[in-house]
Amino acid sequence: MEELFEQSWLLVCLAPLIFIVLVILMRSIRILDEFERGVVFTLGKFSGIRNPGLNILIPVIQRMQTVDMRIMTAEVPRQEVMTRDNISLLVNAVVYFKVVDPEAAIIKIEDYVFAIRQYTQAALRDVIGNNEMDAVLTEREQIAESIKEIVDTETDSWGVDIESIKIQEIELPAEMKRAMARQAEAERERRAMIIASQGELSASENLRDAAEILAATPGALHLRTLQTIRDISSDPSEKIVLFLPSDLGTVAQTITEVTKTGNDHVG
Repeated sequence: MEELFEQSWLLVCLAPLIFIVLVILMRSIRILDEFERGVVFTLGKFSGIRNPGLNILIPVIQRMQTVDMRIMTAEVPRQEVMTRDNISLLVNAVVYFKVVDPEAAIIKIEDYVFAIRQYTQAALRDVIGNNEMDAVLTEREQIAESIKEIVDTETDSWGVDIESIKIQEIELPAEMKRAMARQAEAERERRAMIIASQGELSASENLRDAAEILAATPGALHLRTLQTIRDISSDPSEKIVLFLPSDLGTVAQTITEVTKTGNDHVG
């Protein structure tokens, strides 16, 4: 009986110890996904990079920080930026980046995502501040590429590669929007007037050519007049329009002179 009691007491005493050992062993086993890398520190010193799969750490002595190697995004919040021609714009952007050196990303920078966001904000203000408003609106891709080059140069030492930077939105002041709307409307009116004048010029040239052809062809004008009368007569109307040849007066005058000459001879 005493022996059974001693065994039970021993199990009760060893149970917490066994539990602690199991917890330590479980914490020493780390599994990394395919897109992760592990930065291992032994007694606070960098001791290597662990790859995806099962990894065993020495309890208490070693610890590991995981780094995501996929392409990530960092949104640059909307901020007010002044252009070179003193126009205030509200601009926001998105940065696409990925970690290429896990050791540098953990050791050389405290929070690389926050640092990228802050550095992109500063670069965005500098680049847009050196360009006029028209260039910012029409050359958005070139502006974004200039910002990317500045940020990428700085983040190389952090073990981070900037894939691209996209300017999402550029908001103009209300008065500038109205001015641009008036300018666009004036431009549309100008183009409409040019198109209308070109049409009138083309029509006048065609009429001139037609008039020259009709004038050079005997009887063409009379045929054209008869055709017009036929077209009008096919449409019932309350009015009757009579077209007379333009040389009718000359014909009548010639007939009158011939008649008068004949009468003089008879007399």
